[in-house]
Amino acid sequence: MTTNEVLHSNLAIPPGEYLEEVLEELGMSKDELSRRMGRPSTKLSQIFKGEKAITSDTALQLEKVVGVPAHIWTGLEAEYRLTLARLEDAQEVERLKDETQLISTYPYNELVKVGEVPKHTTPIDRVRALQEFFGVVSLNRIYEIKRYQVAFRCGRSKRGEQSPQAIAAWLRMGERTAQRRQFAPFNEDKLRASLKTLRSFTLQAPEVFLEKLYATLASCGVALVVCPHFAKTKVHGATFWLGRDKAVLMITIRGKYADIFWFSLFHEIGHILLHGRQAVILENNDGNSLETEADEFASDVLIPPDDYRTFIEQASFYPNDIESFAKRIKIDPGIVVGRLHYEKRLPQAWGNKLRTLYDWVRPE
Repeated sequence: MTTNEVLHSNLAIPPGEYLEEVLEELGMSKDELSRRMGRPSTKLSQIFKGEKAITSDTALQLEKVVGVPAHIWTGLEAEYRLTLARLEDAQEVERLKDETQLISTYPYNELVKVGEVPKHTTPIDRVRALQEFFGVVSLNRIYEIKRYQVAFRCGRSKRGEQSPQAIAAWLRMGERTAQRRQFAPFNEDKLRASLKTLRSFTLQAPEVFLEKLYATLASCGVALVVCPHFAKTKVHGATFWLGRDKAVLMITIRGKYADIFWFSLFHEIGHILLHGRQAVILENNDGNSLETEADEFASDVLIPPDDYRTFIEQASFYPNDIESFAKRIKIDPGIVVGRLHYEKRLPQAWGNKLRTLYDWVRPE
């Protein structure tokens, strides 16, 4: 039995070098070659340097002028390009190897669970998948993209275990989802007018209100992205813009209580209406002025200030009092409980039976 072993050169030699040798043997200058072929000398110069490929037409012309068969030229060109490709592939593999150390900082397995990246096991394949997911040629470029820079600022905060890479991946998931959605150009007046309708959804079950919530916001130019949170993101929601006319509102069900979901939703709507087309804004309870303004907006939309003031003055927060008040202002009673908990008017252990729980159901 015989084995044929094919050896490949790792030295990329442009066909132009061989052409120079042929011209030297013929005693022909490059300028003369240019005149004989009727081709500009600048074009031929690119062939000599390997910057321009020898096409079939050029190979036939060279066959006539210098007597070397056309298939020799096309063969040399093909081998040159193939060698370049092999070298570039080898360099790419080395670059990917350099980035494998970054994989562990990203929530790869969580991205697999939500269908954003393939279930690869080899480090190099995972690097490639993350590059494709983020739309970058190198994972080192992620730090330079303005939309994700807020994640790395958060990662430097003192709020505990928070992963900037996880936040960046979470934001990218929302970005990709929103890019696939169809929604109208942003209309501030229409969004403000829809607040009452959006508020009424708090009395409905998710299987009833969710599609209506998507549609209502889409008609106002807001792409709602409800998605699971990732470990170490520690954010409830975010807003950013795709161009000037498309707002993106990301929200999780972190915490699971419905009142947290609704407060976060209106908090993010507050950012969109109050703070214009700012950079990415994360809801992270940092207590800055933008967060405080969005908190006040959400509180006032969900529970009208005058009604809430009257309710507080009564100073009676038994379950039947809360239910009666919630029914009168047409809001889910759990939202009232959540407000009372936040303001420490009601112990955290009280009133939780009035709070609805949501859960994230992953599609099969």
